[in-house]
Amino acid sequence: MLSAVPPPGIVPNRPSMKRARCLPGCLFGLALAGVPAAGQTAPPTPGQSAPPASAPWYAQPNIWHPPAPNPKAARLPLISVKGNRFVDPAGAPVLFRGVSIADPDKLAGQGHWNEALFAAVKDFGANLVRIPVHPIAWRERTPAEYLKLLDQAVDWCTDQGIYVDIDWHSIGNLRTGMFQAPMYDTSTAETLNFWRTIAVHFRGNHTVAFFELFNEPTRFRGMLGTVDWSDWRALNEEMIGVIRSCGAQAVPLVAGFDWAYELGPITNDPVRAEGIGYVTPPSPPTRPQPWEPRWDEDFGFAAGKYPVIATEIGFNLKPGEADDADRYGERITRYLEERGIGWLAWDFDPDWGPKLLKSFDGFALTPAGEFFKAALHRPPAPPR
Repeated sequence: MLSAVPPPGIVPNRPSMKRARCLPGCLFGLALAGVPAAGQTAPPTPGQSAPPASAPWYAQPNIWHPPAPNPKAARLPLISVKGNRFVDPAGAPVLFRGVSIADPDKLAGQGHWNEALFAAVKDFGANLVRIPVHPIAWRERTPAEYLKLLDQAVDWCTDQGIYVDIDWHSIGNLRTGMFQAPMYDTSTAETLNFWRTIAVHFRGNHTVAFFELFNEPTRFRGMLGTVDWSDWRALNEEMIGVIRSCGAQAVPLVAGFDWAYELGPITNDPVRAEGIGYVTPPSPPTRPQPWEPRWDEDFGFAAGKYPVIATEIGFNLKPGEADDADRYGERITRYLEERGIGWLAWDFDPDWGPKLLKSFDGFALTPAGEFFKAALHRPPAPPR
């Protein structure tokens, strides 16, 4: 959804923040053709992740068997769904507000994967952090090694009192197997195996509150093939079934079409599963002003019946420029909070924009970062 400046060997650029997110040069054509870009690895056989070259197939760990019990697993209160709200064990509504970080593989490769990052997220005011896992990073690092990064993140977040949303960060059409860029290439079988692995691994861990099933489904005006809502609903029901068969308690989060933005189909044909939430990323260019009536039409209505999180909101400000009551930042945060919709600002990183950080050095904030930090440190807007 947003742009990045990748260091060598790290996850490549994300698309810029636009309603129809086009990519530079021939990268999009390569993604459509299923051809890996230079330096990237083609996806393995559907549903399988490539083992490390140093280990024979028969020596690979069975990564979806339960790990040793984590003594911190139940330290935070368990989050569940009651009506149209996320609630704690006493049934009190919890409004989640926080940030997304960059892919752990990127951060580790840059030398910025450490507890200080999550301490800075806590200081920023977040009670939820979204961790995007790109399919290419999951494969190239290998699931067994990637789980070590996620284990660290979950332990650090537990110590900080922050909940975690694990996000399978693909963009495209899972039904046709066509995606917006090679970094998002995956398959239905790999996606189901990912969630089986994650569900078993984090079963019983209250810190991992959410499983965001698929970042941004899109047909890209037909360039990624066709899929209708009934197909997409069934795919999500399949993912939820796998997760719950593994005994996981995390709340599954389901995205709509149009890069996850539009939730209209759930009015008459919601996902057939209890205890779930829905997500939307209402960025400024998605709809022209006046925003509020269009937000009502596209996703706001859903909060009257289901819990909703806006998983990516963000904007850029020029130096010296401030957000005010008439601009996107104030209006989107107020709109969401008045309806009990949680939100996550994108992105707590100096590379992936809209950026909240100028640098990892002291976690210096951009003007947009200053705005969102102030928003997280004020009380939420009262319900309508």
